[in-house]
Amino acid sequence: MDHFTTRPEIRGTFGAVATTHWIASAVGFGVLERGGNAFDAAVAAGLVLQVVEPHLNGPAGDLPVIFHAVREGRTEVLCAQGTAPRAATVARYRAEGLEEIPGSGLLSTVIPGAFDGWMLMLRDHGTLSLREALGPALGYARDGHPLLARAAEAIAGLAPFFAAKWPSSAAVWTPGGVVPRAGALFANPDLAATWTRLLTEAEAAGDSREAQIDAARSIFRNGFVAEAIAQYLSTARVEDASGSAHGGVLDRADMAGWRAHYEPTVHLDYAGWTLHKTGPWGQGPVLLQALAILRGVDIAGMDPMGVRFVHTVTEAIKLAWADREAYYGDPAWYDIPMRTLLSEEYAATRRALIGPEASLEQRPGHVRGYEHLARAAVARAAQGSAVRTDASSGEPTMAHLSAAPGDTVHLDVADRWGNIVSATPSGGWLQSSPVIPGLGFPLNSRAQMFWLDEGLPSSLGPGRRPRTTLTPTLAEKNGTRLAFGTPGGDQQDQWQLIWFLRMVHHGFDLQQGMDAPLFHSAHFQSSFSPRRATPGALFVEQALGEETIAGLRRRGHRVTVAPDWSLGRLTAVMRTPDGQVQAAATPRLQQAYAIGR
Repeated sequence: MDHFTTRPEIRGTFGAVATTHWIASAVGFGVLERGGNAFDAAVAAGLVLQVVEPHLNGPAGDLPVIFHAVREGRTEVLCAQGTAPRAATVARYRAEGLEEIPGSGLLSTVIPGAFDGWMLMLRDHGTLSLREALGPALGYARDGHPLLARAAEAIAGLAPFFAAKWPSSAAVWTPGGVVPRAGALFANPDLAATWTRLLTEAEAAGDSREAQIDAARSIFRNGFVAEAIAQYLSTARVEDASGSAHGGVLDRADMAGWRAHYEPTVHLDYAGWTLHKTGPWGQGPVLLQALAILRGVDIAGMDPMGVRFVHTVTEAIKLAWADREAYYGDPAWYDIPMRTLLSEEYAATRRALIGPEASLEQRPGHVRGYEHLARAAVARAAQGSAVRTDASSGEPTMAHLSAAPGDTVHLDVADRWGNIVSATPSGGWLQSSPVIPGLGFPLNSRAQMFWLDEGLPSSLGPGRRPRTTLTPTLAEKNGTRLAFGTPGGDQQDQWQLIWFLRMVHHGFDLQQGMDAPLFHSAHFQSSFSPRRATPGALFVEQALGEETIAGLRRRGHRVTVAPDWSLGRLTAVMRTPDGQVQAAATPRLQQAYAIGR
């Protein structure tokens, strides 16, 4: 099918890398060219993304990965989502006078996970040495990189706040009191010094690559990195998104006792594909729930830019996301009815709720024995309902101080041996928390996704994973494997769903689907402070056309028209059984890039 596209879909037989920043893509592909595998390339690219997109992720952030390893012959999840500290209880936070966890600052921090996750994957599945994997990121931190305009804008917006309230952040992001210019070389000497010391100590700890990687993990959670974090948190009290100053609850024992780990995927069959997602500690299963609902609908018979398609997909999204708000959380701590939520019987009851008009209600499904959770979710959404006035796809951290939202990055890699990786690193943005003095990076703000109400799957509690929005995807069909994802908070699985449906049912290739106009709902409760819901809200790119937009309004959708090229930052790679690779990256924001041959 002939559809407009801005770029060619990358095709070849050697390998491909697609990330949300061209430098990271080039670094990852360079690793493939030098004989590294997909895991090596993903780690090197992921560490570089922490440097070149510091407003979107950092070393103390979060990391979910879904991958297929040829050697083991299986597809699984690497969970590098840190848990809540031991002192993070509802009672402790309520005692601070809080009804909601702030969207920034020290109370919003969970145990840093991203670095340990990258190292675990490098040790178990990669071939590079620690120095080879970390070297490009260290070099860009030391020597500088052309600063993205969006990063420069974020720093400029927060510079007065940093100077007044977070001086350690001011020292790193506005060196010498000067706000950096977009496009100018920007270095982070403190981060470079951190990585240099970590490399030196790790290489002195053992001769083998595995020993050195394990040593690096230990240094981060037990050595000078953990010591610097603990020392800062022992006395620091800083202003956060609540408007008040708070200290943190994370300590050295929390960091020392946590490890990244592997776990099975949650998966669903759709149109001949098996799609793999994280467990319900992430929002990933909502994509599967939406597909289960849409399995009984003639999506192929709809115009992919038309009213029926947008309306039907949006209504399926509302239903799946309502279940996310009611039932998702850390399955290690709460019994999540995932089997029921993905069953055909349950999907059929949800499908029957899609009518010709837009629903303005929050409608979690009926799951026997869990009715109280559905009622609680509806009540929370009603309390959080508010009018939203923009089409921001970012995570609105620090929105009370600046129009500089944090967000996320994404990467996909396929190599010539058949390994494939999809990862959505996030957290530890420069907006999230003060920089730890001497380390050059801040902590994360992922705890804001917990509720300060007892008895919910996503209630705050020691050792629990926050129910994140980070959601890479890996899909398989007859030996073909497809990795894809996007930044965008609550919108991540919405944009992935739309892109996947158009590929499967309407013949869009990887790049055409990314160039096509996107849309998303804000009907349900946001995962980020201030946790608002906007019933019926639908954001659409203008390129969907006046006829479609008018038709959606007639059906009762409360439509906000977003500028073209403003929604979604998708990337994807695919490998077919004959050894061909394909890759694509969105032209939006003019950052993401796919490289392959």
